[in-house]
Amino acid sequence: MALVLSILVLLVLLGVAENAINLCNLRKIPIRIHVNGSRGKSSVTRLIAGGLRAGGLRTLAKTTGTHPRLIFEDGTEREIERVGKPSIREQLAIIRRAVRRGVDALVVECMAVRPELQLISERRMIRSTVGVITNARPDHLDEMGGSVDAVAASFAGAIPEGGAVFTTEAERFGIFRRSATSSGATVYLVEPASVSDDEIRGFHHLEWKENVALALAVCGHLGIDRTTALAGMQEARPDPGVLKAYRIQFFNKEILFVNALAVNDPESIYLIWDRLHLQADPSHQTIVILNCRADRIERSKQMSELIATRITADHYLLTGELTKAAFDHAIAFGVSPSRIEDLGGMSVEEVFERVTFLTKGQSTTFAIGNIVGLGERIVQFFANRGEQIDY
Repeated sequence: MALVLSILVLLVLLGVAENAINLCNLRKIPIRIHVNGSRGKSSVTRLIAGGLRAGGLRTLAKTTGTHPRLIFEDGTEREIERVGKPSIREQLAIIRRAVRRGVDALVVECMAVRPELQLISERRMIRSTVGVITNARPDHLDEMGGSVDAVAASFAGAIPEGGAVFTTEAERFGIFRRSATSSGATVYLVEPASVSDDEIRGFHHLEWKENVALALAVCGHLGIDRTTALAGMQEARPDPGVLKAYRIQFFNKEILFVNALAVNDPESIYLIWDRLHLQADPSHQTIVILNCRADRIERSKQMSELIATRITADHYLLTGELTKAAFDHAIAFGVSPSRIEDLGGMSVEEVFERVTFLTKGQSTTFAIGNIVGLGERIVQFFANRGEQIDY
């Protein structure tokens, strides 16, 4: 019993010491930006860092997107190698690294999902001077309260005390404003329309006005003029999971392959589908690849409902693991059996062959679901046979 008590006391003392050291480290980083939200966190983190670098601030950034990356002061980056499962304690090591490098600004993407961990990540670890909430979408509902309002409330609970917060989430802005008031923070609603079409055309990848508007607002708040910040953002390297399109010429057939596999929630996927005008067109076929994972059955079912009710395509191809559940779900929601195929267990080569077989002249193939595992290999296989295009 005495030994157990001694161990507990030691652990408490270590925790107190770690917290004191972290607080001391934070005081050495003048600007700390914590990027939270459902979608677009990695892109916004990169855009903000690019804008700050262009403005002359020594900036270290860290993303936790498709591949977790450290982005250094000169824009070069390195993938973060992890031992075991990801943990929010990783943020403490990033803070220590930022102090050692003597940076002016640290921009970090939120790692936490569960509300209590989000609170710890912000209030105990990062204590940001500027907060960002990209949006609130129906993702991770099982861990964040079961509704989009609950998701928004989770993000609101991690608003920095006394800081400035920027968001484009107009529908649930009131939730953020109430939390900001109680935390002594100020929250700003950013309008995507503030970014012009010409400014978006300056990017060499598919970027959204919402992301750019948020990053510009943060940089402006920190004294970086719009022209300088935008130029830095347009030069910044995009996240590996960023939305990309490829044109593939294959035996007198043309396939436009759109990779949206890193987008995890149905609402965001439909937004992409709608904005890119990918609805079925009589002039060419539209093919949807839904890649499934064994540990993401609920997400696969959500995607099945999406393709059945909101995404109208000529063909739906289910790939990956445990595809039968998604297949049955899609049929139950009204997808015609003649339009959907279960390709579960097939290789990327076989998936590509099926797409080319279904293509009669021209087709658009829209890949959604899960990028981990087979999804990443599908993207690489298609990309290697075509050229990336500005969509």
